[in-house]
Amino acid sequence: MIYVGVDIEDVSRFLSKTLENDSKFLYRIFTQNEIDYCFEAKNPAPRLTARYCAKEATVKAFSNIYDKLIPYSKIEVLKNQNGSVYINFLIDELNKYKVSISISHEKDKAIAFVVVEY
Repeated sequence: MIYVGVDIEDVSRFLSKTLENDSKFLYRIFTQNEIDYCFEAKNPAPRLTARYCAKEATVKAFSNIYDKLIPYSKIEVLKNQNGSVYINFLIDELNKYKVSISISHEKDKAIAFVVVEY
């Protein structure tokens, strides 16, 4: 079976977020690896938003095959050496699934598309 999730968000959702003022909020959603990657950019908002979309799309794709709510902080969006992204679950039992993901961001929007093979 194949399950799909998609999400699109406004980049403005994360535009004003800073580590100094919003760390509790950010760490509830993102892992340290993701925060490090996003905040190395001059403008972290597009990267944060794209990763948020990826987490939301992943939760949507798993909603019919996994009976527990997956915390966003347990879904890690990382980059391969070639620049493509992949999902690393911090819940071991989820790593058995084949997950394909594509994310993109533009000036004011970010989107993610996730496919889970079960």
